[in-house]
Amino acid sequence: MSDMFDVVVIGAGIAGATVAANLGATHRVALVEAEEQAGYHTTGRSAAIWIRNYGPPDVRVLTGLARDFFLNPPADIGTDHLAVGRKVIYLAPPEQTGALDALIGQKLGIEEISLTEVQAMVPALIAGYAVRAGVESDSFDMDVAALHQFYLRRARQAGGALFLRNRAGRIERKGAVWEVETSGGMVISAPLVVNAAGAWGDEVARIAGLAPLGLVPCRRTAAIIDPAPYQVEHWPMVQSAAHDWYVRTEARTRLMVTPCDETPMTPHDVQPDELDVAIGIDRMQQALDIQVRRVEHSWAGLRTFSPDRSLAFGWEKTVPGFFWCVGQGGYGIQTAPAAGALVAAMIKGEDPGPAGAIIPAIDPMRFRAG
Repeated sequence: MSDMFDVVVIGAGIAGATVAANLGATHRVALVEAEEQAGYHTTGRSAAIWIRNYGPPDVRVLTGLARDFFLNPPADIGTDHLAVGRKVIYLAPPEQTGALDALIGQKLGIEEISLTEVQAMVPALIAGYAVRAGVESDSFDMDVAALHQFYLRRARQAGGALFLRNRAGRIERKGAVWEVETSGGMVISAPLVVNAAGAWGDEVARIAGLAPLGLVPCRRTAAIIDPAPYQVEHWPMVQSAAHDWYVRTEARTRLMVTPCDETPMTPHDVQPDELDVAIGIDRMQQALDIQVRRVEHSWAGLRTFSPDRSLAFGWEKTVPGFFWCVGQGGYGIQTAPAAGALVAAMIKGEDPGPAGAIIPAIDPMRFRAG
């Protein structure tokens, strides 16, 4: 089987889906996905909270630009709860007061808050753990599944196609087009390939005969616990100022806890590590008086970083028609509306607006210098 498109996007997670949806009005797009489910590895395992003060400067620009989409989404978004407010509390034990000062010093909405106020919001707080605290008040939970499905739906409505269970096995430039041969027996041709393969981004590049960028997939482990007798539905997200653990409400009555681990991994269907689960619970219990009788569920996901931890969006310089859209780390969901629009504008040669200011910083060719 073979077919001709304007663009082949490799990877149907949130990055690939937003790019396909934003290109759909002017390009016929094929989304090629190795798994049976789009977004299986990373998008489907997101912590699902929008935090302005998260990530490097380029990420924060896109996070801020995406905010209005979440608060005022299109009518056909598919949910009434795309964004639900949830504050973030930053706890600083004595050795982390410098980290808290740095967060507040960014002047991006984190303010000092008294420990008495924290105790009122989080009654499980253990007296003496923190000497100071901060609060970020404009954060919110995101409905990741609704967001992802919205963009996949938009891409299909524009005439695009989603090919699940089709891992790219050959990517070859022939004349003015790329040929992508998949494990499903398809050969998809297009003048342009967008590499939105997440943890597999460097692998896709190698298949295409290109040098890798040096992407580093990292495991992030999480566990679900029952915090009874505490009622946690309206708790803020609670984390250390140094970001070495956090908890957030899950399914109204449970807590998700993580040690914020970033263990380098080869790209695969990553599974949780029992030691990391135990470390996360131990760090939480130093701060919160919550008895953990059992871990109800645990999982892990891959967060993939570029060598300098900033985004890598832009054209490959050694061959025409190959565009990188990788290195989203743990920020891909909260930046998605703005990131997809930026990438589409770059591909079409249009003015990307305020997001254009970050293009020099996110050029993937910066890793090829020298």
